[in-house]
Amino acid sequence: MKNLNLLVLCTCLTIAYDVQAQQTTAIILRNINLIDGNGTSRKNIDMEIQGGKVKAVGAHLSAKGAKEIDLNGKTIMPALINAHAHLGTIKGNTTNGANYTRENVLAHLQRYENYGVLTVLALGTDHPPLFENGLYDSVRNGLSPGARLYSAGYGFGVNEGGPPLEFGMDKVFRPTDVSQVKEEVQELKRIHVAVVKMWVDDFAGRFQKMKPEVYHEIIRQCHANNLRVASHVYYLDDAKQLVNDGVDILAHSIRDKEIDDALINEMKQKKIFYIPTLAIDEYSFIYSREPEWLNDPFFKAALEPGVYEMASSKEYHDNALKSPQLQRNINGFQMAQKNLKKIYQSGVVVAMGTDSGAQPIRAQGFSEHLELQLMVEAGLTPMEAITIATKNAAKALKIDKDFGTLEPGKTADFIVLSESPETDIKNTRKIESVWKAGREVSQGPLK
Repeated sequence: MKNLNLLVLCTCLTIAYDVQAQQTTAIILRNINLIDGNGTSRKNIDMEIQGGKVKAVGAHLSAKGAKEIDLNGKTIMPALINAHAHLGTIKGNTTNGANYTRENVLAHLQRYENYGVLTVLALGTDHPPLFENGLYDSVRNGLSPGARLYSAGYGFGVNEGGPPLEFGMDKVFRPTDVSQVKEEVQELKRIHVAVVKMWVDDFAGRFQKMKPEVYHEIIRQCHANNLRVASHVYYLDDAKQLVNDGVDILAHSIRDKEIDDALINEMKQKKIFYIPTLAIDEYSFIYSREPEWLNDPFFKAALEPGVYEMASSKEYHDNALKSPQLQRNINGFQMAQKNLKKIYQSGVVVAMGTDSGAQPIRAQGFSEHLELQLMVEAGLTPMEAITIATKNAAKALKIDKDFGTLEPGKTADFIVLSESPETDIKNTRKIESVWKAGREVSQGPLK
């Protein structure tokens, strides 16, 4: 462990040195098609980077001593931000709290980075190794290789209920009485969580729901400590109660019924964020068929060892086809897409999240590009989906002052694409390079 800590320290010092060197060395990327995250694109312009930030965007930029790179019309877009992810608990085709190690966390953050996902929020399934020996400060501040990580620490679930222990969620708080909540919230505040996560629903009737008085107290205690609350949700009735009680983020789609205008208006009034996580709903049934992307190298590169063999097997296909939840899951996915379009068009702020990393089949990195595709298939435009996955996700994490769009003064986190996704969203997968704070850190998952 001493050797690993020394390696992480040396890596952080190297990155810090590189960033410092860039304070005096400008980089100008010429002849780019810039998608800035605000819903617009600009062709045949330049972008200047200095000190890890975007310094200028415009035509015919110049800077003394600058390194110039001609991209010949290639597309640059902001790096993706995932406002609902998990990491550390999957390894191979297993999900277990014992998998949660420093090494595994860093490996998963590297995987996200290779796919152009440079910021993730882990929602409630983290374990103590993240908060030991300075690791959380390092990954949150971008000083370690891989994506930046914001954490919800240990979420709130139900005693002998959800979230399922077999998902590696053995560190989740499971209060049996409201009197326990105050100290548990204090523990989360001590480790500087970004938000607080709770699971309230019954997981398709498998468990008892969280009692309303418990989640009401969680929200009350969090707000008293200036912490926001994100909730796992499935049912419309639960969403209504949560919004009434003051939840800040709905971390999944409403999937049982069409959302009504009264709830939409209340969400707009209270500025509640909505994270649809369409990818997990597709994963819940798609292996009963053969997904179009099953043999795509871009998908396979995101998987832990052994997962492709498991997911592509006849046994896995047959089990998915015979699942008693199959039709429910298909219906839930279709309702999620319908509600997304209605909610987005109403003006509620939608942010991207995928729930990737909670199970081995929810591929970290690939899921975020799949989410973009599914949002477009739900009726959004490619540019709207990109804004949801960049600017809006940064707002959901309250980091939009520095991240989410490519504008002067913002951190230079971006992806270089060989083709534009403006008309074909799948072109976000044509990654030529990934840049973190003005420095090329990856050439994508296939290189």
